[in-house]
Amino acid sequence: MNDALPTWVDVILVPLINLLLALVLSGVVVALIGKDPFEALYILVNGSVGSAYGWGYTLFYATNFIFTGLGVAVAFHARLFNIGGEGQAALGGLGVALVLLNLPLPHWSVAILAATVGAALFGAAWAAIPAYLQAKRGSHIVITTIMFNFIASALMVFLLSRVLLVPGAGGSPETARFADAVHLPNAYDVLPWLGFSRSTPLNVSFFLAIAACVFVWALIWKSRLGYEIRAFGHSEQAAKYAGTSPTKIIMIAMLISGGLIGLMATNSVMGEAERLVIDPVQGAGFVGIAVALMGRSHPVGVFLAALLFGALYQGGGELTFEMNGMTREIILVIQALVILFTGALDNMVRAPLEAAFLSRRRRPAAPGPTSPKGADNDPVTGTQS
Repeated sequence: MNDALPTWVDVILVPLINLLLALVLSGVVVALIGKDPFEALYILVNGSVGSAYGWGYTLFYATNFIFTGLGVAVAFHARLFNIGGEGQAALGGLGVALVLLNLPLPHWSVAILAATVGAALFGAAWAAIPAYLQAKRGSHIVITTIMFNFIASALMVFLLSRVLLVPGAGGSPETARFADAVHLPNAYDVLPWLGFSRSTPLNVSFFLAIAACVFVWALIWKSRLGYEIRAFGHSEQAAKYAGTSPTKIIMIAMLISGGLIGLMATNSVMGEAERLVIDPVQGAGFVGIAVALMGRSHPVGVFLAALLFGALYQGGGELTFEMNGMTREIILVIQALVILFTGALDNMVRAPLEAAFLSRRRRPAAPGPTSPKGADNDPVTGTQS
């Protein structure tokens, strides 16, 4: 949190102003292509949260972004910029697939526990190599993690086209479908009275994402390890002076970060596709960076920011169907503007607010009534002697 600003300003007001600026500029872009920005906004909002169908997809996308956002947030607390979410989530999907295809799991409740372990281990393992290179060799974490995204992509193509390919499947790069017994219940199975359809992608991994939020909150703010991570992020030299090992913190923070990001596969691979496909991540690793930035690296903020980006994804899809001339590229521009204002241009809003609050704190107090000249005041009662 920012000490120069009250918590409510730092967590709520600044992101809200950033979002409003992004929406205003998005409206200008929509108007420039000859469309009504107010109609576009109505379609976007109604398509994302105006029906059970919209909520099903919005919360499905949000589940992915919660996992990736939490993973990036944990790394941020140690001042590590984990940009390798795409690769770590992809390897998490590989872990889920290997567990569900090779273990005779009798029920989804057991399967999701096993899949969670597989996803977290594979995601953490893929983050461990860049973490080691940063801790021991001084390699920059941004460079190594983004390189490992490309390595993960090539590895997944090789495995799905050569190793895990189903014989006679027509050459489609995907694994066999998981057994019916391990299919996760979706929102229709759990909450049918809310109007969800049978085809909704929202599933019980959404509750796993909420549990992950609670875990990160307890880890970062209620545990000794979390205190060490935050102390290291604020000042590496001070943390070292206090006896904290930089190698230990870098490795642990990145392992937790990669494991959380890998958990996204429980939603996209186990919950929706019910098999491992060539690109199960669909950019969610990079969106997680924006979610962590907008959420101020706090689980509550990450949850709310993930809902926003889930709505943008779902509402944007509806916008391309319902408004002629609104292409996918325009939707990407709107999403990019939100990311731009919540990330790169965040200080444009934050700096003036900080200056205003600091000047208010430094404003001298109004002078009180003065005593008659020559009269002394009692220091206890304040009365004249």
